[in-house]
Amino acid sequence: MPSLLGVVSVIEAVTADLRQRILTGELQPGAPLAEVEVSIEYDVARPTAKAAIENLVRDRLLERRAHKTARVLRMNPEDARDIYRTRAIVEAEVLRELAEKRLVPSHAREANEAIKALAGASPRDIVEPDMRFHRSLVDALASERTSRMYDSLASEVVFCMSQVQGAELLPAGLIAAEHEHLLELIEAGEGDRAAEVLRVHIGRARERLAERLGGEAGPEAAAPPATEVVFTQ
Repeated sequence: MPSLLGVVSVIEAVTADLRQRILTGELQPGAPLAEVEVSIEYDVARPTAKAAIENLVRDRLLERRAHKTARVLRMNPEDARDIYRTRAIVEAEVLRELAEKRLVPSHAREANEAIKALAGASPRDIVEPDMRFHRSLVDALASERTSRMYDSLASEVVFCMSQVQGAELLPAGLIAAEHEHLLELIEAGEGDRAAEVLRVHIGRARERLAERLGGEAGPEAAAPPATEVVFTQ
């Protein structure tokens, strides 16, 4: 069993390790995760294995039909589009509110600096600071309900990001540059412009992933850098 650090329950530790293996692509979409095999591999009781699997089903990283073995989510193009559209609705309004206050979260700046520092690293390494950047913006509102709503999407958003980076669909430099532009627009109080840049930023990832999953890419896939967006009222 891999080393699992930190003071956590056995169920949480097994859940966390399985989640990491899914997000890094070690466990591929469609791969089965049976309670017996998980119990043996992690040397835990079968109820513990079952609980860990149920956690990942609840996070929508695994899917399981009645009386069937759970399998790693096999996402289709419309699943990906729905996840990206939903997060865009939340994040666009967050940007408008932050811009109204000219509130630039320090944690978002730190996350983006981490992305810049990963130039030349494994593309999947970008996923954690990328998600941290977007989550920092949401959490900066200090709204428990907004953060909770975003958290309900978090596992699926990270799964999408992992798919994007695993296929090397977006370079770190482009992601970091567009993040930087978002922060500049927040600081300038230009919420509508920030929301438009976000639309381009998320739309490009959405359509490139949809194509990767077997769909037909929309025009957003070929969008120029959002730093070049011309805003018209």
